Amino acid sequence: MRIVMLRSAFWMCWLAILGLALMPPVPQMPTTGWDKSNHMLGFAVLMLLGRWAYPGRMLFIVFGLLAYGATIELLQSLTPSRSAEWGDLLADAIGLFVGWAGGQTMNWLLAQRAVRGSNHE
Repeated sequence: MRIVMLRSAFWMCWLAILGLALMPPVPQMPTTGWDKSNHMLGFAVLMLLGRWAYPGRMLFIVFGLLAYGATIELLQSLTPSRSAEWGDLLADAIGLFVGWAGGQTMNWLLAQRAVRGSNHE
């Protein structure tokens, strides 16, 4: 059941990012204040969700999400209100790294907690 929920969250986030990336800019839209940090945040969240939803498929997640980011840029180049930028794809890649590193850190912290817990028994 947990995997189903994580996979649902991953794909809902994937779809939400696609929608936000292709819709015309809206002034009231929540933002980090900088387009590149929006990309980094979105792809970091996707990476975290992806690694939890599809454990053991890290390379597939990384390359799949990079291809997804490139596809978004291509689609944005075809829309009248958006434009494609290499910097956005770089921000996506940085977000993937941040998400991966955050997941690694969380795994390490959980392992440390488990070790401490087993030492106290």
